[in-house]
Order: sequence, then structure tokens, then C-alpha cells
Amino acid sequence: MSQALATAGRLQRNWPLLQIFALVALFVFGMATIEGFTQGYSIRSMLILASLLALAALGQTLCFLIGSLDLSIPGMIVLGATLISELCGVHGWSLLPALAVIVAVTTAMGAFTGWVCDRFEVPSIVVSLGVGTIALGAGTVWTGARLVGSPPELIREISSGTSTTFGIGLPPIIFIWLAIAIAMAVFLHRTPAGRRLYATGANPRAAKLALIRTRRVWVGVFAFSALMSGIVGVLLAGFAGADPGIGNPYLFQGLTAVIVGGTAWAGSRGDYSHTVLGALILTVLTTILVGRGYDTADQHIVFGFLILIVVAAYGRDRRLRDRV
Repeated sequence: MSQALATAGRLQRNWPLLQIFALVALFVFGMATIEGFTQGYSIRSMLILASLLALAALGQTLCFLIGSLDLSIPGMIVLGATLISELCGVHGWSLLPALAVIVAVTTAMGAFTGWVCDRFEVPSIVVSLGVGTIALGAGTVWTGARLVGSPPELIREISSGTSTTFGIGLPPIIFIWLAIAIAMAVFLHRTPAGRRLYATGANPRAAKLALIRTRRVWVGVFAFSALMSGIVGVLLAGFAGADPGIGNPYLFQGLTAVIVGGTAWAGSRGDYSHTVLGALILTVLTTILVGRGYDTADQHIVFGFLILIVVAAYGRDRRLRDRV
């Protein structure tokens, strides 16, 4: 019994080390097999793509921690991208009012998702799918299913600008991502709100008995997830332009990053720093697959097997814990 618990504990403690090992191994493999893999433009592109993926997966990580799932992320990304491009590029709005509209709309839609899930005890998959579909439809109707105007120059500069930040030839989005990751680590592990979030995911009924207002937790988590998705849409519009299908890859890849990061869907176990490592692993792996000529369908197959491997490892960990 004690041996089983020790084995399960080692897997959980060593998971970040396994992630780092996998990341280094993939990077070395890319260096050895793909020409130009370590050149500056390639590293820069991978960091930009990893930052966008990790930011999109941030809200999903928090949803996992409370034992839920957010399927509205692609719709919110499309809504954010189309609103910033349409309002600023077509109607001539300045950046701050446009951002205020995006923040208000996405946050309100996310808060509604969390409120419905907790108030009526409806599975988050169903509610978030419905809300995300509304957001996607609104973005598509708004643009007429076409490319819309360009976002402000500042957004393009933040997402993919060539100017240096702190004397380093990297766009500001990478440093924004780093700052958000540090802030999230502090929030989850050093604040009462972070502890309430973990407690809600561990046992919602016990959390309510402990006078934790779980509805506020659900509303806050889904509001933040929608907000981050909208912001990612804004940044994506600056990086690749606004398109009705711009958010599609970020649901599956975001879920994969969270799962590879080891965050448990059952709730209460995981950390955003692990999701960051998962996003880096997926970005390097995708770059290798693209460099070797594999298309999107092949990438999905590889990611699917990767998810199965991680789930199998954590399933074994759970069985070992259940024996104790």
C-alpha cells in the first residue's frame, strides 16, 4: 500500500521533469533533422506560437482545476479577432474603446456560462458549447464570413513586431505571456482566491460546507477564460489577421496542452506552469511535423496518441492511489 502511494506520488512530483526532458529531446531531434530549426526566425516563431497557445489554454487550465471544461474558447477567439478588426479597421475606433467592448462582451458571456453551470447544475460542456456557438455565429455574422479590416498597428507590433523588447529581438507578446504566467502562479498558490479555486475542484460540496461561494468561483473562472480567449483573438488578429476560422485550432491544441501538462480534469490537481511546458512541447512538436512534411491530419493523429499516453499514465497513477 505504501509502495503504491509512493509510486503515484513520484509520478506527480516528477511530471514537470518528464515534460522538460521531452521538450529537450524534441528540440535536439529538431536540430538534428530539420534545416534551420535553431535559426533566429524559427525560434522567434515558435515562441510566438507557444505564447498564443499557452494564453488560450490558461482559462482552460482553470476550468480543469474546478472539474469543468470550456468549449467556448474558439468562438470567443473569433469574436475578439473580428471585433478588434471591424471596430478599428472598418469603423475607425481607437484601440482602448474597442478593447473595452471586447473585454465587456467576452467577460459577460463567460460569466453567464459559469452562472448557468452552477445555478442549474448543467454540465459545462453543454453550456459552454452553446455560448461558444453564439459567439462564433456573432463573429461570422458581423464579418459576413469574410476577412475584415486590419487591427491597429500597436496590436500587430505586440503580436509579431520586429522591434526589440528590453534589447532582445522578440515581440512584446512573449514578455506579456511570461508576466501573466508569473502572476497566475502567485494567484493560484499565494492567494485565498486561488486556494478556494482548488478547494472547489477537490470537493464542491465540502467547499460549500466550508462557506466557499462556489458560484463566484465558477462565474469568475469562466469569465476569465472567455476574457483570455477574447484577448488571444485580438493578438491573433495582429499576428495572422482576422478570419472566421481563426479560433478552431485552439480548442483541441489548448486541451492537449492542459492534458500534457498533467492537470486533472476531475479537478484540484495541476498548475498553469505545467500547461506552459505542455504548450512549448506541442509547439516544438508541431514545428518538427510541419518541417518533415506532415499535414494537419497527421498532426492530429500524433496529438491524439500523445493524449492517450498521458491519460494512460495518469490513469495508472489514479489506480495506485485508489489502492491506498
